[in-house]
Amino acid sequence: MAQISVNEYLGLYLDKNYQTLTNQANFVAIIKEMVPNLNWVGFYLYDGKELYLGPFQGKAAVQTIPMGEGVCGTSAEKRQTLVVDDVHAFAGHIACDDASNSEIVIPIIKNNNLIGVLDIDSPIKNRFDQETVKILEKAVDFLFDFL
Repeated sequence: MAQISVNEYLGLYLDKNYQTLTNQANFVAIIKEMVPNLNWVGFYLYDGKELYLGPFQGKAAVQTIPMGEGVCGTSAEKRQTLVVDDVHAFAGHIACDDASNSEIVIPIIKNNNLIGVLDIDSPIKNRFDQETVKILEKAVDFLFDFL
């Protein structure tokens, strides 16, 4: 069987005719299924003041994150992808799952407006290499380009 890319797989399950929440829920399920060695995948969405928990897969999580706090709040405030190879070395890290050892947070920006962030954790230190970062950033762009 030919290997399918993340974006091709997303194209099978995401639909402009569905609600944004439905597409986001399928998105996190697809990422968790297709990208190995992850223990938490989800969105924190921006309400103009802080980040609030959106669709996710993994253990129950912190419901709100102030801008500039933790990896998610820092990524959102700086509007840049953050890769943390060892979350225990990140000052102010907000832990939702004790098994997490590395994290990537990708800000979601559309029409120069912050929508939120995609937060992904792994139990493996140094999990997110440059190739994985590019794949995940393209997947986020794919989702939010058509919503």
